[in-house]
Amino acid sequence: MSSSSPLKVGVVGLSTKGWASVALGPSLVQPSLRDKYSLVAVSTTSEASAAASARKWSDETGNEVKAYHGDVSNLLSGEKDLDLVVVSVKAAYHKDALLPAIRAKKDVFVEWPAGKNAAETRELAAEANKAGVKALVGLQGRQSPVLAKVKEIIDSGKIGKVLSSNIISTIPAELQAWGPMTKAGNQRFLEKELGTTALSIVVGHQLDAVDRVLGKFVSVSATGTTHYPTTSLVDDETGEPTGEVLPAPGNDHFSITATLESGSLFTSFFRTIKASTPGRLIFLWEIDGEEGSIKMSASPNNINGSFFTLGDPELYVNGEKVEVEGAQQGPIGSLVRNWEEFAKGEKGSYATLEDAVRIKDYLDAVETSLETGVRISVRA
Repeated sequence: MSSSSPLKVGVVGLSTKGWASVALGPSLVQPSLRDKYSLVAVSTTSEASAAASARKWSDETGNEVKAYHGDVSNLLSGEKDLDLVVVSVKAAYHKDALLPAIRAKKDVFVEWPAGKNAAETRELAAEANKAGVKALVGLQGRQSPVLAKVKEIIDSGKIGKVLSSNIISTIPAELQAWGPMTKAGNQRFLEKELGTTALSIVVGHQLDAVDRVLGKFVSVSATGTTHYPTTSLVDDETGEPTGEVLPAPGNDHFSITATLESGSLFTSFFRTIKASTPGRLIFLWEIDGEEGSIKMSASPNNINGSFFTLGDPELYVNGEKVEVEGAQQGPIGSLVRNWEEFAKGEKGSYATLEDAVRIKDYLDAVETSLETGVRISVRA
């Protein structure tokens, strides 16, 4: 491939519905990325869904997008000159989809959590390193213009030495995930072994942002409680209860306290609630320095406010609101910036599988502390 040619991309899991179809796919075919990426193939579980997806994305891109279905090996054997394999499937299938691509020496993208547990993520990182391929992980919240501005402010010394930081985040029942109500299509969120609990997904993305802005964790302690031991399934389309009630996967309220390499203290309080009543705090992140402070917050009306991947919080420095260029572009904005950074090669700044392993180690430390009640040193 010529250095000036777009990377040929095949996407595993890009159908006509779901996250990949409304965010990941559209981000790849943005006009600003046409000279960097070319979507040439899609792969889904069934022949019909693959054909429908190929038609849709052929229309979107103006070039032929080929359809594959079944095992990822079908895509790899049919498109031997692929440069990048993008994997957007359920976390339980990340490893199965990624390993053949990595072993075929293709660069890869995978959604967070990059495997259903830390052991899988570590294995994927080792395989990618062995094959000499690049891997991009969907921790695109770190591409938020607001986070970039916050890091710039901290690095400039404007607020002095960071002493402490705290996050409060809320998942209201209206989101119908990880709380007292769950969409039937989100049942996988209720199975801890599949790696898509609120701790893994919501808090995992947040801890990556903290790691990016404030530095690495040294030790962690955590305490949790459960107010909603069960969750009621609701119909995906109508939102009406189906009558099925399932056990919740774990704590719906928990606090995390961590010491960072810098010596500063970080705390996080996470909660799921029954309803987002007027004025209820959805998301707040405060960073306190010797010479000033930073605050990031989401509107009480934004039920997705705890997700950096879905939108940018408002930013205040020393009590004054700061307008950030490029903010409030939604999930596609951060995804586009992720693709732009990956296209820069060695000069790009993006989350790798090694980064994902580190965040998984933080989460494992939290889980262990929740279970044992003791402070846990983070794996070096």
